[in-house]
Amino acid sequence: MRKRFGQHFLVDDYIVDQIIGLIRPQRDDYILEIGPGGGVLTEPLIASGAQLSVVEIDRDLAAALELKHRQTSSLTIHTQDILTLDLALATRAADSWKAVGNLPYNISTALILRLLEFTGKFHEMTFMVQREVAERLAAEPGTRSFGRLSVMAQRRATIKLRLDVPPESFMPPPKVDSAVVQLVPLTLPPEPQFEQTFADLVRLAFAQRRKTISNALRSHFDKRIFLDCHVDPGQRAESLSVADFECLARAVHGPAG
Repeated sequence: MRKRFGQHFLVDDYIVDQIIGLIRPQRDDYILEIGPGGGVLTEPLIASGAQLSVVEIDRDLAAALELKHRQTSSLTIHTQDILTLDLALATRAADSWKAVGNLPYNISTALILRLLEFTGKFHEMTFMVQREVAERLAAEPGTRSFGRLSVMAQRRATIKLRLDVPPESFMPPPKVDSAVVQLVPLTLPPEPQFEQTFADLVRLAFAQRRKTISNALRSHFDKRIFLDCHVDPGQRAESLSVADFECLARAVHGPAG
């Protein structure tokens, strides 16, 4: 294992079976696997007959997969950092994909948000992430885990926490608990300027969590937006729903179209 990649390899057959059961790979699926490592998920995905593309940053692991499956026409290997991969080019073979993988903890949030920007390209995502990240992704308003990541992700996907995974399921064991989270992306209209307004508003709202929403936004947005959206300006950001944030952003940005 190369320590610089922070790799922890899944070695628990029961957990592997549970994840494959969640993915439900079919012969007509196109699947993007991120960080295949030793191939514990790759093997059953190939066996399903699905068209599989894997992205592996570790050259040695990628080479081992390529050698083992050199006769497998349904497998494509990208030896690259997933954050720099041209996803549009890598997924050009089909209009709709499943994305799966045991994500490196240090890039999981950035990667999930990036994948969710490809509206319509991925119809399902099944990822192993740090338990804390999974809780933040799936958190409900008013809970301690609800924050900027929750809002940004839930606006673009329905998210369910599916499976807890203990450290002993990996080799070497990580120092944190893990979890499998499943996302079903939503199709949103392309509105890049509104998306920027929304992202800026959410970032400012959660920049100082102890402040009320009106105090957090008062230097950037007019108080009328709270009246327009029936939002109590005395609430804190974690009490607002995704729909509340959408309404506030729309009030600032103006109507669609």
